[in-house]
Amino acid sequence: MDDKTLPEQAAETSRPTLKTIAFMTGLGVTTVSRALKDAPDISQETRRRVQLVARQVGYRPNRAGVRLRTGKTNVISLILNTDEQVMSFISDIIYGISETLAQTPYHLIVTPYSIRNDPLDPVRYVVETASADGIIISRTEPDDPRVHYMHERGFPFATHGRTETGIEHPFHDFDNTIFARNAVHHLHSLGRRRLALVGPPANLTYHSHMSDGFSEGILETGAVAYPLRGISTDHPFDRIREYVTDMMRREGRPDGFVSGAGGATFALVAGIEEAGLRLGHDVDIVSKQSSDLLPWFRPALHVVDEDFRRAGRDLADAVLRRISGEEPQSLQRLSLPGPVHSRR
Repeated sequence: MDDKTLPEQAAETSRPTLKTIAFMTGLGVTTVSRALKDAPDISQETRRRVQLVARQVGYRPNRAGVRLRTGKTNVISLILNTDEQVMSFISDIIYGISETLAQTPYHLIVTPYSIRNDPLDPVRYVVETASADGIIISRTEPDDPRVHYMHERGFPFATHGRTETGIEHPFHDFDNTIFARNAVHHLHSLGRRRLALVGPPANLTYHSHMSDGFSEGILETGAVAYPLRGISTDHPFDRIREYVTDMMRREGRPDGFVSGAGGATFALVAGIEEAGLRLGHDVDIVSKQSSDLLPWFRPALHVVDEDFRRAGRDLADAVLRRISGEEPQSLQRLSLPGPVHSRR
């Protein structure tokens, strides 16, 4: 006797299958299967009709069966830091990845980790259990051990951010050097002369990119760099606010900031205002943003947009093409910053 429960049996028998679609379209099971895979020998009209019926009945391929037949999971794993704060890229990058995967048999699974743990652990788990066909990682480091690990094992991956490993690999990155340099020039054009950079932590690759651009801008404009010690865009907002409040009450304080993250900018503004100073009058900020919230929050803010949805689309496309065997050199995208703008 079958030891499955009645609800389990009902769910199994009610789940749409290839036979369901074949019955509804009047086609053979083999034709349906090939139409769902966009086989070139199946006419466009047949593929369109089969795929429409599949969507209408809620057909989903059985992943266990797919894996047995092909050795693939049809899964992409996005490995994300769970400690990201408000204004982070998480929702937009997931949306962008999902947009690309929606046109393919692949599905997205988010694999979380905490920066308090070894970031290699979730990568090692996915690779060793073969629970995905490709991996997307973020928060890259110059000599990132995750990149070494996946490269050595021939596992397809793409990174949000570049590395200095010497390994050619797919990536999408934002040109933070140009961003910071342009931000310094913009602040200088507003009459600001003592400038401070709130950048990412020093262990991340784009820390040096942003710092280099900031230094270039300082040299080119003749402005003075005001060093910030003890805070980065990764620090809790309260820590940033308290640090900035104390700093802005001192003589010789900065009169301009370059901020590498929208969330940190909220804390910057709070600290400046708590010190009794006015944004746009006593001090100006140029900040990156991933949404349009900052200019609505304070119209005096000057912002540069970073499109994380585009990053997600590029990363998903890159890892899929890497799975198909394309060379990594052709799967590298560097996004240039747009102009500085504000609502003021």
